Amino acid sequence: MSAADYDPEIVEAWPDIWPAFQVFQAMGTQWRIGMQGVSGLDYNCLPWLMTLHGVDDEASAFSDIRVMESAALRIIHSK
Repeated sequence: MSAADYDPEIVEAWPDIWPAFQVFQAMGTQWRIGMQGVSGLDYNCLPWLMTLHGVDDEASAFSDIRVMESAALRIIHSK
């Protein structure tokens, strides 16, 4: 991905999903890519990143991250 792939629009995140957003943003280099292109995030580093970012409710954060991942995949595959 290059800078041209990013939308310049500023997006606000609600405070209750901020920890999940920080982890999702930190996972930016953890996309799995195969013959069909990007397939999703590599969850192997999630426990470490959740600890690093002080996530208290890991189950909720994981659910929020999966929503963000799904939205990102729709955008990635629409191009």
